[in-house]
Amino acid sequence: GGVAAAAACVAALLVPRLLAARYGTAVGEIRRVPLADGSMAAINTDTALEVAMKPRKREVRLDKGEAWFQVAKDAQRPFVVESGPVRVRAVGTAFSVRRRTGGCEVLVTEGVVEVWSEGAGEAPRRVAAGERVFVSDSAGAARPAAASLEITRELAWREGQIVLDGEAFGAAAEEFNRYNARKIVIVDRGLADQRLVGWFRTNEPESFARAAAASFGAKVTVRGDAILVEASAALAE
Repeated sequence: GGVAAAAACVAALLVPRLLAARYGTAVGEIRRVPLADGSMAAINTDTALEVAMKPRKREVRLDKGEAWFQVAKDAQRPFVVESGPVRVRAVGTAFSVRRRTGGCEVLVTEGVVEVWSEGAGEAPRRVAAGERVFVSDSAGAARPAAASLEITRELAWREGQIVLDGEAFGAAAEEFNRYNARKIVIVDRGLADQRLVGWFRTNEPESFARAAAASFGAKVTVRGDAILVEASAALAE
């Protein structure tokens, strides 16, 4: 009897540890991770998160970066992502959370989630599939906006892609720099406002820079870990 009781105590101590895990990605790395409850997480570049499967709640703490979650249904245990004071709660749905300066961006691809900030003292706001919302750490959630096509483009990272549809070169370069040690540097800032359309691989910044430069007559020079984009003499004139 004593042995059985001791074994039960050991098992009880081990269970919480077995159901908690930390995941991280390096710059340029994208991972797909099955979670203990049957959910799935796609973890973007330079991300750190911790998952804890508790008896009454499934908790994910996003310390930095971005992740997309396909949540297994379990009405008795809501799935809650915490990032700073921001909270995103779901039962069975799919959504992404990206930690930004001062808050989090939430994109919902299936179902409905509730978002709020512990720092704002607000009631949860519902966000439905095809909507996006920014949740400020201090001010809480803005009004959700319909953005189905934008969401599809912005989540292309799950397949290692960046899809541009009129984005500025400067913003696109920043996005590529999230994934690569070799950074795109726009030498002539006037080029940053050039608009681009196209499909690119996240791990091919030089190919992107050369394609972009060719489209508006600029030139590209690679020096060490820098991909320099500058106006050609003709463009500068």
